[in-house]
Amino acid sequence: MRAILILYFTNFIGWDDNLSTAIYHTFVALCYLTPILGALIADSWLGKFKALSMIGLALIALGTGGIKPCVSAFGGDQFEEGQEKQRNRFFSIFYLAINAGSLLSTIITPILRVQQCGIHSQQACYPLAFGVPAALMALSLIVFVIGSGMYRKFQPQGNIMGKVVKCIGFSIKNRFRHRSKEFPKRAHWLDWAKEKYDERLISQIKMVTRVMFLYIPLPMFWALFDQQGSRWTLQATTMTGKIGIIEIQPDQMQTVNAILIVIMVPIVDAVVYPLIAKCGFNFTSLKKMTVGMFLASMAFVVAAIVQVEIDKTLPVFPQGNEVQIKVLNIGNVNVNVSFPGEMVSIGQMSQTNDFMSFDVNKLTSINISSDGSPVSTVTQDFEKGHRYTLLVWAPSQYQVVKDELIKKPEKGENGIRFVNTFNEMINITMDGKVFENITSHNASKYQFFPSGIKTFTVSSVEISQQCPRAFETSYLEFGSAYTYVIKREENGCPTPEKFEDIPPNTVNMALQIPQYFLLTCGEVVFSVTGLEFSYSQAPSNMKSVLQAGWLLTVAVGNIIVLIVAGVGQFSQQWAEYILFAALLLVVCVIFAIMATFYTYINPAEVEAQFDEDEKKKNAEKNNLYPTLGPVSQTKM
Repeated sequence: MRAILILYFTNFIGWDDNLSTAIYHTFVALCYLTPILGALIADSWLGKFKALSMIGLALIALGTGGIKPCVSAFGGDQFEEGQEKQRNRFFSIFYLAINAGSLLSTIITPILRVQQCGIHSQQACYPLAFGVPAALMALSLIVFVIGSGMYRKFQPQGNIMGKVVKCIGFSIKNRFRHRSKEFPKRAHWLDWAKEKYDERLISQIKMVTRVMFLYIPLPMFWALFDQQGSRWTLQATTMTGKIGIIEIQPDQMQTVNAILIVIMVPIVDAVVYPLIAKCGFNFTSLKKMTVGMFLASMAFVVAAIVQVEIDKTLPVFPQGNEVQIKVLNIGNVNVNVSFPGEMVSIGQMSQTNDFMSFDVNKLTSINISSDGSPVSTVTQDFEKGHRYTLLVWAPSQYQVVKDELIKKPEKGENGIRFVNTFNEMINITMDGKVFENITSHNASKYQFFPSGIKTFTVSSVEISQQCPRAFETSYLEFGSAYTYVIKREENGCPTPEKFEDIPPNTVNMALQIPQYFLLTCGEVVFSVTGLEFSYSQAPSNMKSVLQAGWLLTVAVGNIIVLIVAGVGQFSQQWAEYILFAALLLVVCVIFAIMATFYTYINPAEVEAQFDEDEKKKNAEKNNLYPTLGPVSQTKM
């Protein structure tokens, strides 16, 4: 669903880039906050399997909270003690499976999206694009339930989170109560709960809090990672998707991540890690995660470099008090147009090479002249920060058109408008969109179309039935804008003449591949490792809770994006990329330092020791009251 979500906001609903980015990351944050609720329900009452089936797939909105913390932990539960290698392999395959699904969705859902559907009017088919994943989720529920008898399931152990919160609260309160120097210090702050809670629970909470402390810097990784669905997709809309004979849409660039995941997970798992081990380097889980953060930081440096190259190709739009004007001669005579300090000569059916910039306060007069004709003065109140097209068809006949486009067309689409040189109104239909009632010697509003060759038909009472009415555009690329002048031929039939308003994008989307490669490599060594680390370091009764804690870092990361994007308001996008890269680099160093102080444990061994101690205690209790055999009367 996320593959097309950012374009659904900008294209279908009509929000601008910043609002769409904010809503996108708010949604992602909520998806990774609800796992806290799902984990509580799973570990405390229903168990992982029932949380997945009963909660997770019942409502998609809350369902992600039921699925995310439970599915990986539930998979880990299927392995026994001593199967750590197989369990680690499972987490790699699990992550590979997720991204195989992501790969299919990011290819298929944009294809479904561009289909035309609707009851009253034909438009992009978002219901189909969202409906197919919903149907597949229903199918997945059926498949999951069918396999119920094969799964290894553990009984939930009551309200474990309630016990954890109460134990921590009591420990803090008890420590505060005994804060004077007359009370000796204890090895760990949680040891102050020993008066009320058993050592097993305290030990389990210590395991969780130590890992959760390590999680504090991790949201910064996700703050960068999830921008491939927002900022990087928007970056792709300013690029061309023509890669050889293949043409891809901006929202399909996310498939690069999924493709690389499918390729890189087996390579890293089966080739890279064994080679590192043969070299004698102890590449621990936390070291892997540190490398992943560094690679993600470098990915954003590359994204900033690509953005600088894009910015070099963008047209200059009016800034501050500026106003931009171009002259389009749609008549049959040459004209001269004089501006303050500048004069241009425009031939028949031609335009100035580019928009000309003027200070709106100094644009005091514009005069139109032609050989043997009097000078005409243009009367128009120009608004700063806008572009205008001066349509001229005779020295004394002109029309000033205010252009709506003061930036590149969004979503990589192409702006098209028409100018009518006939005496009567014309209507034009193009690719299902209608340009209605274009008056004589005037321009229509821009409408926007994806790449490709488009067919349009012209209709008017002034056009003879014998005249051809259907025409084709030239091949529309990405991010361009054109004016088509419908001129009248000598036989009275219409013919189109094309003029470029904004050139198409020239920087190729293939330049995004290096940043996707670095981010994907970072994801493989960071995210897959994080899932396995969270499971391996969690006590048996808190597996889902710690998985939810891991997912919580994703939610916080998306909130960071909201804060930085909202507060920063950078005029240059590359500067925002550099800021995120620098922040993650700093966090990466902090995490590396924290990781050096972490001691790996085996929760199963710790819990087994507690079980052994409890058996010994029970045996000692039984020895205090030995069972007496029958005693004879003589012995008595």
